Amino acid sequence: MKKRSKKVLEEERLCCCEYVNRHGDRSHVAACFCDCEDLDDACDREPQKSESMSQVAEVVTDRLRVPWLWGGARKVDLSIIPPLVLLPVLLRLAALHYLLGMVVMTALPGLVLWYYYFTHRKKGQTLFFLSLALFSLSYMYYLFITEVFPNGDLGLVQLTVVTVGVLLTLVALIYTKRDPGILRPNQEAVHSTVTYYTPPADRDPAVSGGRIDGAGGGELKESNKRNWCPVCRVVQPPRAGHCRICGVCVQRLDHHCVWINSCVGQANHRSFLLTLVLFLLTSLYGISLVLQSVCPKQRLFTALLYCPGVYNQYSTALCFTCAWYCSIVTSGLLHLLVVQVINVSYNVTEREARVALRDKTALSACWGFVVDTGIYSRGFRDNWAEFMTMGENLSPPSPAPTDLV
Repeated sequence: MKKRSKKVLEEERLCCCEYVNRHGDRSHVAACFCDCEDLDDACDREPQKSESMSQVAEVVTDRLRVPWLWGGARKVDLSIIPPLVLLPVLLRLAALHYLLGMVVMTALPGLVLWYYYFTHRKKGQTLFFLSLALFSLSYMYYLFITEVFPNGDLGLVQLTVVTVGVLLTLVALIYTKRDPGILRPNQEAVHSTVTYYTPPADRDPAVSGGRIDGAGGGELKESNKRNWCPVCRVVQPPRAGHCRICGVCVQRLDHHCVWINSCVGQANHRSFLLTLVLFLLTSLYGISLVLQSVCPKQRLFTALLYCPGVYNQYSTALCFTCAWYCSIVTSGLLHLLVVQVINVSYNVTEREARVALRDKTALSACWGFVVDTGIYSRGFRDNWAEFMTMGENLSPPSPAPTDLV
């Protein structure tokens, strides 16, 4: 306890450029290239061992810091950097010629999908997609102000609508990321402030098959045994699930959304849909304004496919390329919104739909877009009424295992 208090005291006294490294030693951002002992140890190992590269990456990640006013320098996640560099470069490259634009607009979604399946297979967290979403929104707004608004026949009303839409989308996103409805252990079951990282086998439900010895050597009921999460050590209520990416149990878990780097559950599902709706409305309105500005003689629905002379000027070509990029992103999120609306209409979560389709226990239609498990559905109106009020009926913390015998 004395060592821990001393470490916390040191962290509180850190200046904006100091930090405590992974060894517990005090360091400075200006000295990140001075101490090469960790890197030397990693490079001296045999190259065929994967531990060497992982150690190098760990050292680089620990030393990559930015000055912060409170608590010393903060770590910078490397996954947020590629979108900040690649997106402007690729969009400006695509604006040079329409053939380059076709190549970039085809390769960019492919690279994003490849990275998604690569990270999804490893079940690891990444800030790449959240960084891409936030930077895309801010960069498109920046180009709208600097390129479209000064050169187009747009007024303050259109600029105000787009600005309000962007701000409302960001506010809804921040509210969505607050809490998806994480299940907390019952504090009454905690009898000691000591943390046991490796419990004895006779008291570990993961080892003893769900048995909790103690109160008379009783066992959990069969239904509770199936809902017991050995990782979070909580009893899951109906429709709750454990997210292997976040490592927590969430009430009425729908899915883990990589675009917000968080789970979508009972507490934030409504705000998640609101974020999608606000983004789509703002994006569609912004795309229409851009196309009207760069292709005023074409109809709105045909300007995206045929806009003669748009590559004569680099400014109009860049705006047209950004309109194509926004259209691709909007199409993907529109598909997500349609799936979400259908699932809510049938009172089924995305997680339940995947399990039901895998086990062939649900009725599906429209190539799997419509999935009806027939368990929780009470009709279209009642399903939406339950969805709109479920955030107000969050269940209490998980009961103690000893209360379920």
